[in-house]
Amino acid sequence: MSEYRIGDGMEVTLHFTLKLEDGSVVDSTRDKQPATFQYGDGNLPPGFESPIKGLTDGDTGSYTISPEHAFGQHNPQNVQRIPRDSFEGPELEEGLVMSFADAAGGELPGVIASIDDTHVDVDFNHPLAGRTLTFDVEVIEVKPATTH
Repeated sequence: MSEYRIGDGMEVTLHFTLKLEDGSVVDSTRDKQPATFQYGDGNLPPGFESPIKGLTDGDTGSYTISPEHAFGQHNPQNVQRIPRDSFEGPELEEGLVMSFADAAGGELPGVIASIDDTHVDVDFNHPLAGRTLTFDVEVIEVKPATTH
């Protein structure tokens, strides 16, 4: 049993399952390696970190995370109309995830929301924006983070 509890400066190893409102699983470490991260390093949105603060080895919990604390509300301003002739290559279809260059030259995923003869609407919201999520965790180990 560890005397360490999840908080700043701690390395956390845990299993998690992320579910939608209807119980369908979005992501899970159950059938693979557990996740290891440093608390507060930005790997988890703050809404996922705050409920697990203070947990220790062997603790489990199930937390409901509102959109504001998960991936934000769906923002209509993040849906952009792009001329259809800007696209080349494979056939476009609704629901297709494509990679676009952002203003800084990085990659930004977008989902094809709708297509007509002249334009394609691309949704740049996080796919889980606007969703209330259930975050189930099982803490495996908490220890001080080592700096490399």
